[in-house]
Amino acid sequence: MAINEITVDGTPKDVFDVLRDPYAYPKWVLGAKRVRDVDDGFPQPGTRFHHSVGIGPLELDDHTEVLEYTPDERLVLKAKTRPFGTARVTMEAQPVGNDRTRVVMDEVAGDPISRALYNPLVDALMKGRNAEALRRFAELVRERHMSRVA
Repeated sequence: MAINEITVDGTPKDVFDVLRDPYAYPKWVLGAKRVRDVDDGFPQPGTRFHHSVGIGPLELDDHTEVLEYTPDERLVLKAKTRPFGTARVTMEAQPVGNDRTRVVMDEVAGDPISRALYNPLVDALMKGRNAEALRRFAELVRERHMSRVA
């Protein structure tokens, strides 16, 4: 289980403006290359965005589904990354003073096969990857926050 957190310059609304924009995911999720399509109503539970993941020239098409959504507070996603299985990713936003927000990202294996592959090395790799993802995410939130308050 990889839990990462970061405090960002922006409000929970700014955080969720980024999370509600599936086309922003390739800008901050490591391995995400592009978004191919988005279900109407995203990010309501049951909706998906369809993406391509990969490294270099290797690319696979998959999708991420919304499991839970509480506006400006919590988003739970089931991310498929064939052939590696699925991950359940929870993003939570908690206000910290004026215009700052604590973002917690909790990623766990999302199916029995993924849980069978879990080990301390995988956990360490996920934590490292997610730390960089949250750093990139914080930049996107800050940019949106600055454009809103300017």
